[in-house]
Amino acid sequence: MAVLTFPGGIHPPERKELSEKASLERMPLPKTVYCFGHQNLGAPPKIICEVGQRVKTGQVIAQQSGAVSVPLHSPVTGTVKEITKMLHPAQKKKLDVIVIEREEKEEWELMDPIDFTTASREVLYQRILDAGIVGLGGAAFPTHVKYTSTLVRPAELVIINGAECEPYLTIDHRFMLERGDELLNGLRILMKVAGAKKGIIGIETNKPDAVSRMTELAAHDNGIDVLAVKTKYPQGAEKQLIYTTTRLKVPVGGLPIDIGVVMNNVGTAVAVAEAVIEGKPIVERGVTITGEGIQHPKNVIARIGTPISELIEFAGGYKGEPEKVVAGGPMTGPLLQTTETPVMKSTSGVLVLPKPKKAAAPEKPCINCNQCVEVCPMALEPNFLVKLCKAKKNDEAVDMNLLSCIECGACAYICPARIDHVKTFQLTKKVYRAMNTKGRK
Repeated sequence: MAVLTFPGGIHPPERKELSEKASLERMPLPKTVYCFGHQNLGAPPKIICEVGQRVKTGQVIAQQSGAVSVPLHSPVTGTVKEITKMLHPAQKKKLDVIVIEREEKEEWELMDPIDFTTASREVLYQRILDAGIVGLGGAAFPTHVKYTSTLVRPAELVIINGAECEPYLTIDHRFMLERGDELLNGLRILMKVAGAKKGIIGIETNKPDAVSRMTELAAHDNGIDVLAVKTKYPQGAEKQLIYTTTRLKVPVGGLPIDIGVVMNNVGTAVAVAEAVIEGKPIVERGVTITGEGIQHPKNVIARIGTPISELIEFAGGYKGEPEKVVAGGPMTGPLLQTTETPVMKSTSGVLVLPKPKKAAAPEKPCINCNQCVEVCPMALEPNFLVKLCKAKKNDEAVDMNLLSCIECGACAYICPARIDHVKTFQLTKKVYRAMNTKGRK
């Protein structure tokens, strides 16, 4: 089997060995859950539950509020104790949180199961929306939105991202080994919604058992191919994996559907299968609990709204004094200000890193070594872009394709001057978009 790849990229220490052998475990149900209303990219759903109301597991507690939005479902059976505000780790501001105190006896509110082999594309599309499914790789983009245009103009290909290129994270790896049948059914459903006759599962070569398992399961499905792709970061980024597996390039400023492709994460495909076949909305997700600062790294299924402190405790607690806790992987995951932050739809991992033996080196002036240019998977020039951004020459930076940056962090990782390019780029993009939105208004 040929090993495929893309230009650029880096090879940070993988550290998968900490948790890759840890089979899936189901977390005990928390006594209290804290559900952020805003758990998807786009418009937050409108909260429709009230304080004092009893809710069932799977019941809608916040309604879709726009085209790029999804409903939110109660992850437990219990009573809404309050609607308060907590610091959102990604949004960096306090947002509404629904606090539900759980009852001992669980009562589910499920949707009717659907036979996807006979159901129409429109019915399956609506189920994906009604189940509140978003990208579970960490982006949390509403899944149904990717398929809206395919109902009019079918796609040619659906790709499942099994690369899991972020260091430390292994939850997708375990899903492929332990829930491969559900993954394949999810892919078949997504192919039907998209009108696509071909599906691809791309898996990095550092997961040979997953490549073997998925190849075995897909052996009798002529429309699905399993491809081994080179272990390199950010192999799992959307445009990079599409190029790796198809040699097709998404145009600058364009979307994968512009070239007839739709891509979804492993966990997303499993969630689609559950929603369609079992009628189960997203009330839980897979999470890797790992890092050198954790006693017993694990891969777990946790209810949305479970405090991250409970995941850490379930994994044996801290090993030594932690320096930082990250929601996700070390390259793109946000730092947590508190471990009382709950699991969200976007929480792919909990990474605990111990205090380093020596302090990190301070940032120094750029020496124009061009290493950041060599590793950039988008063929940008991060060294020049960061100078423009720091000089507040935002329009010039955008002219140099700043908005094409996928914020993977490869440039910052490789930089001998320890320049945090990504932080600078994120701020400049935010300012540029805010100014242009204000101008249009």
